[in-house]
Amino acid sequence: MSEPIRGPFHGRPLAGAIAIAALLLAAINLRGGLVVVGPLVTDITRDLALSASQFSMLTTVPLICFGVVSAFVPLLTRRFGPAMLVLGALALISLGAWLRITPEFFWIMSGTLMLGSAIALLNVLIPGLVKGYFPEHPGVMTGLYSVTLAGGAAMAVYIAIPVRDLYQDWRAPMTLWALLPLVCTLPWLYLLRVHIRTYQPPQTPKIKLWRNRRAWAITGYMGLQSTYFYCIATWLPNLLIDNGMNEADAGFTASLLNIVGISANLLVPMIATRLKDQRPVVIFVAVVSILGLGGLLITPMTATYFWAAMLGLGAGSSLSLALTLFALRSDSTTQAVALSAMAQSIGYLIAALGPLVVGALHDLRGGWEEALILLLILQIAQFFMGLSAGRAGTLSDG
Repeated sequence: MSEPIRGPFHGRPLAGAIAIAALLLAAINLRGGLVVVGPLVTDITRDLALSASQFSMLTTVPLICFGVVSAFVPLLTRRFGPAMLVLGALALISLGAWLRITPEFFWIMSGTLMLGSAIALLNVLIPGLVKGYFPEHPGVMTGLYSVTLAGGAAMAVYIAIPVRDLYQDWRAPMTLWALLPLVCTLPWLYLLRVHIRTYQPPQTPKIKLWRNRRAWAITGYMGLQSTYFYCIATWLPNLLIDNGMNEADAGFTASLLNIVGISANLLVPMIATRLKDQRPVVIFVAVVSILGLGGLLITPMTATYFWAAMLGLGAGSSLSLALTLFALRSDSTTQAVALSAMAQSIGYLIAALGPLVVGALHDLRGGWEEALILLLILQIAQFFMGLSAGRAGTLSDG
């Protein structure tokens, strides 16, 4: 019987608590600085004289950065170490957020590139660090990480207008997301001293991810679930308004995506890690996602809140499952980081195209039916990718 894997904080509760706080404080910065601009769109475009296409680059460019930069994270990790990279990424997030409140579009875009690149680093690093710091509890830690990520995004959107009104300046809420990363660096100074074992048994063969069928299945699942989320998050309010819903109700309905998704972010990793085979979770994700998309296609203004809740449940569950699979299907911390890099680099490049294609279909056809049918087809493809990715075992099996 093999000895159970122990993380570096086994028997050290205080050090473990610092590591948990460090991971969650890093996670809270992964979306807030990006999505805070959404509620402030009118103020920003008017004050800085930005066109609609220029403003759209503030959300599209980071997704491209996610895809490009993610591929280089394993190399950077070997060169600098994960904790040092996290510290650098948090500092870069802060600098990028500061530049996004300047009046010059060049510096705004420079800040956007910095912000997107730094978040890409953390997107890839944190799943690997979860496996390295807490190999005994990957499901619980992935759930907490996912909830914090989603909660940070929801908080950024929720407080943007109240903070703007309090200070009578749209830059005030954006300044908050420039200051927060600096505070979040403090526990990472301690983690610079922590050594992570890779937990790779000597008999485990070296895996070439780009030739591994299961790695490609996980990559496909990550890419398609990201496409699904960003398409829905971008276009759901417009779809509802075009069907006769007022802007306030459309905004509330769209917020259900994040509200319902938070519960899934927490529960799905804990459930998935208790199962040897994650295909039942894949089936659940497909059922609720197809139910929500089908409802919007057939009767968009009947049971609209329910359809939106199903979409949010599917989006939150699929993201958490994809992040959990990075740990469950890898044989070592190094391999988890490499798998995360591969899946997120390709996945986010795919996701960056999704909202553009859906918008083009809407403009071409004058309605949302064709776009929803496309998303349903992509959900079926995601389901089959998930069946392969969710099968019991690791990358080295077979």
